Amino acid sequence: MTDGTVTTTTTTYSAPATRSRPLGVAILSVLIGIYGFLVFLAGLLLAVGSAALQSISGSSPFHVLGVSGVVAGIIILVIGLIVLGLAVGLWHLRMWALVLTILFLLFEVVVYGLAGAFVTFGFIVSILLLIYLVAVSGHFS
Repeated sequence: MTDGTVTTTTTTYSAPATRSRPLGVAILSVLIGIYGFLVFLAGLLLAVGSAALQSISGSSPFHVLGVSGVVAGIIILVIGLIVLGLAVGLWHLRMWALVLTILFLLFEVVVYGLAGAFVTFGFIVSILLLIYLVAVSGHFS
């Protein structure tokens, strides 16, 4: 015998948990992105400015400066693009970006160490960033 009530069951499905971006990684990736953009801009200005100087000076002594300035500007421009790519990789929590950033920080620590600058701001910041990135490495895929 039934009392006329209907019972229903509902099943709720949720999306799989996504990895959260640590705030420090977000801040670091934005700062690296700004730095990469500034390096890119400096390379662009150096290359264009040197090319303009080269075209204005013709065969004067500034001609060599114009050629080497263009080459240096292009190299700096490419470095800026690489740094921008690294910032994007950190933002998207890519393991290759983490590895490259850690390698760069290790290189900085070694350079500061060889220079005997163990108590400088740059050395201390590099060590702290290195420790932080190793601590949050579980968020990267």
